[in-house]
Amino acid sequence: MVGYDPEAKCVSTVEAAAAGSASGLVTRVLISPLDVLKIRFQLQIEQLSSRNPTAKYHGILQAAQRIFQEEGLGAFWKGHVPAQFLSIGYGAVQFMAFEGLTELVHHVTPYSARGPLVHLVCGGLAACTATVAVQPVDTLRTRFAAQGEPKIYPNLRRAVVTMYQVEGPRTFYRGLTPTLIAIFPYAGLQFFFYNILQQFSEWVIPAEGKNGGNIKNLVCGSCAGIISKTLTYPLDVVKKRLQVGGFEQARAAFGQVRTYRGFLDCLRQIRREEGPGGFFKGLSPSVLKAAFSTGLVFFCLLEMPELPEFRQPVGNHLLAPSGRRRRLQFCWRH
Repeated sequence: MVGYDPEAKCVSTVEAAAAGSASGLVTRVLISPLDVLKIRFQLQIEQLSSRNPTAKYHGILQAAQRIFQEEGLGAFWKGHVPAQFLSIGYGAVQFMAFEGLTELVHHVTPYSARGPLVHLVCGGLAACTATVAVQPVDTLRTRFAAQGEPKIYPNLRRAVVTMYQVEGPRTFYRGLTPTLIAIFPYAGLQFFFYNILQQFSEWVIPAEGKNGGNIKNLVCGSCAGIISKTLTYPLDVVKKRLQVGGFEQARAAFGQVRTYRGFLDCLRQIRREEGPGGFFKGLSPSVLKAAFSTGLVFFCLLEMPELPEFRQPVGNHLLAPSGRRRRLQFCWRH
């Protein structure tokens, strides 16, 4: 179960941070191609349709084939280095904050630390904390994934120096407003729906059929990721549009480019020029990414391999040789 559990001796804060970072690192390698496709779709002004001759990308398979032909296989991992920093840093900060907040709720309030509402609030606050910490590398990740060939930024160091000298330090926090508006409900709903789905599965599945814990975590985590991603997706599109502001020269080969004066101006322009569907560009690869990454994290981390030294049952927990009850709790960023 995710969150603080007063009935079990939890893993330490350092262990939670390390495990969260490791989970983000592994899954980022696997979902990077979907991330690149999602960002390319989100930034395309033209309609994502084969009926539009001016559109560079039409769908997942067509876009993947075109990127491979024009930029090579390595293009699917553009921005991978800052993306790894993003995953590691975000996972560490979020998991530490979520563990600390749920424990604080248990000690200073009458609410249960394992309640869905507590998970909703604490998950959202933990995600906001982590977002502010890693926003600069998120902006870098977006720009690397957005640029075509020839590259404007050949490496991470050049990108940081160029952005700082040309656009100033505030450019690293472009898109922070929609990110913070989106991340609280996204992360909170992710914890919330995972908790609800877990409780529902325990009610539906008979006691004798509960041996497949890993599969249950995978399904519940994937569903939680899909639901929360879809509900908050329009704000993610706005964030990506704002993050490439001032980077128009790298987008010239991809079609039309736009300049936005801020969060509200971006919302107005997208709605006026692209319609409601503009806010959901790239949803397909994003949903696949959310389902895969969220499900994999819960699958890998909530049900750790039962090594022989951890197989001494104590109630609903496993007793380690030292007598410490083992329990892990995690989530994942979009």
